[in-house]
Amino acid sequence: MDTRTAFAFALACTLPLLAACKRDAAPAKSATGDYAAQTWVLPAEAGSMAPDLVLAPGERVLLSWINRREGRRSALQFASYTERAGWQSQPRTIAVGNSLIANAADTPHLLATPDGALWAQWLQRQPDDAGGYDVVLARSRDGGMAWTQITRVNDDAQPVEHGFAALWPDGADALGIAWLDGRAQDGAAPAAGDHAGHAGATQLRANRFDMSLNRGADAQLDARACDCCQTAVAMTARGPLLAYRDRSDDEIRDIAVTRLDNGVWTAPKPVHADGWKIDACPVAGPALAASGDTAVVAWYSEAGGTPTLRLARSPNSGERFFAPVTLDAGAAVLGRAAVAIDAQQVWVAWLREDTQGQALMLARYTPDLSKPLQKIEVAKLGARGLASGYPKLAVDAGGAWLVWTDVVKGVAHLKGARIAR
Repeated sequence: MDTRTAFAFALACTLPLLAACKRDAAPAKSATGDYAAQTWVLPAEAGSMAPDLVLAPGERVLLSWINRREGRRSALQFASYTERAGWQSQPRTIAVGNSLIANAADTPHLLATPDGALWAQWLQRQPDDAGGYDVVLARSRDGGMAWTQITRVNDDAQPVEHGFAALWPDGADALGIAWLDGRAQDGAAPAAGDHAGHAGATQLRANRFDMSLNRGADAQLDARACDCCQTAVAMTARGPLLAYRDRSDDEIRDIAVTRLDNGVWTAPKPVHADGWKIDACPVAGPALAASGDTAVVAWYSEAGGTPTLRLARSPNSGERFFAPVTLDAGAAVLGRAAVAIDAQQVWVAWLREDTQGQALMLARYTPDLSKPLQKIEVAKLGARGLASGYPKLAVDAGGAWLVWTDVVKGVAHLKGARIAR
């Protein structure tokens, strides 16, 4: 997974703290739909990047990010927002230190469990600059005021890379987590219970942590996964569904899913046989959302030589997927999708880049993906390449929330939008 280290960087921005969306912002309208984008001013300071966006009880929206303001140590921060009251407080700090890794592709995550606790996950360099880094996890019992314990998710001490995690609630007060694990990259013999035959490959592993951050037993879900593509998880009616980019022995790197079913992970299944053969990690993992038995996956592929963004639906919690629809195709497509679903529609956000710069796109589809409902350009970006990171999307009864990273005159900052009628 050493290709990921090339994407670690520090960026900067300046944004004021306001209480609510700007109602006087010029909306991005489309003749094919009746939703518009309003500016959602975020409380992130200069140097902010790597956002995450999740919903929490009480109609709250939780936003987390890494702040790497010049001259200061890196800090993982978060803030809570409600549409009625705006931002609930000044940003709170979860973790701070030079060992905290800021990476545009492998971002931290935040999660709220039904017992009211908050969980945070991020990457941390190993002591003595051993050349590797770990996935770490912390829990707050008081709404994020104090994060008193940090636990390493991967249980090995090897100086290799671990990351690209996905989190889900496991009951009322516990958490499940999956991640990519490089412990087999040095060719060491597999640990007890691991599958042999893929020395040197990146593994996909998962575990459970209880309210005291006590770990369960690791499960190895795949002995050979793509090294540095994001994983994604969604809760279906039959349990958590995990999507990731697989890696075959002959370097076919298509999207696969596995589901935790009665305590046992199912055998991985391909979402669609793209047949994309690539000898290096594309740093382009899937996006996943679910409601009941319906699950939708969005992903990027260059199978056939054309950059393409696809979307596929499963009617049975990931047991099988229908043939995908093409969201976007052509040289301008970057992918980096985010997806969400509600009772009326499927939402997808993604990035494009041409000679004029980057653009953040948003589309809505009918729940069965048979018909596009709307497509809008949410924003023009000053960023190029990976500097814009990966957009994050969440939906509620009023519409959608969208956050992303932009760069203006070499300075990066977070931006947000409320997509509403």
